Amino acid sequence: MPKTTLRITSKNYSSWSLRGWLLVKFAGLPFEEDIVPPDDPTARAEILLLSSSILVPSLKHGSVLVWDTLAIAEYLNEIRPRALLLPADQAARAHCRAVCGEMHSGFSALRAALPMNLKAHFPNFKVWSRAEADIHRITTIWKECLAKYGGPFLFGEQRTMADAMYAPVVTRFVTYDVKLDPVCSAYGKRIMAMPEMQEWITVAKKEPEDIDELDVEF
Repeated sequence: MPKTTLRITSKNYSSWSLRGWLLVKFAGLPFEEDIVPPDDPTARAEILLLSSSILVPSLKHGSVLVWDTLAIAEYLNEIRPRALLLPADQAARAHCRAVCGEMHSGFSALRAALPMNLKAHFPNFKVWSRAEADIHRITTIWKECLAKYGGPFLFGEQRTMADAMYAPVVTRFVTYDVKLDPVCSAYGKRIMAMPEMQEWITVAKKEPEDIDELDVEF
C-alpha cells in the first residue's frame, strides 16, 4: 500500500484540517500526520481567514499530492469506493456534492463571526445578523437532508463527505452556544459523539499554542 501522509495544522483552530482528517478517517485509509505549527505564516493566514488559498490540508498518497478539501474528498472516493464518501444513488450524489460545495465556498459571515476554537466556550454569545442568516441556511440543509434520507447522518446511515464538511460547524455551534432546534441539536450531538471527533478534540485541547486573535473574549 502506498505511504499516505496528511498535512494539517492546528487541531484547535483549523476547520479545514478537521475536514480533511475526517475524510481520510471515514475512508478507512491508514495515514501519518504531518503537522504544520499554527505560527507558520501560511497556516496562520489560513486560520485567520487572511488567505484565499487553502493549502492545508493536503494529502500525499504515494506519488500523488492532492490539496483542497473537496479534491481530497473526491480522490478518496475514487481510491476507496467502498467507504461510500459519496452516496450510491446518482441523485443523492449530486445533492451531496451540492451541499459540500456550498460549505466549501460559502458561509463567510459564519466563519468570521464564529471562528473554530475547541478550547473555548462563550455562553450566551451574541451572533450578529449576517452570521444568523448563515446559521439558518446550514440548519435548513441539515433538516432537509435528514428528512429526505432518514438519518442518522446527512445522507442516511453511512457517513459521507457531507458530514465531514459540516462537522467543524457543529463545533462552532457548541463553542458559541448557538441554540438549535431538536432535530439539528440531535444531529450535532451525533457528530460530536463520533469516536473520530472525540479523538481529535482530545488532542486539540492539549495544544500548547494559542492564537491571541481567536482567544479574546468576544
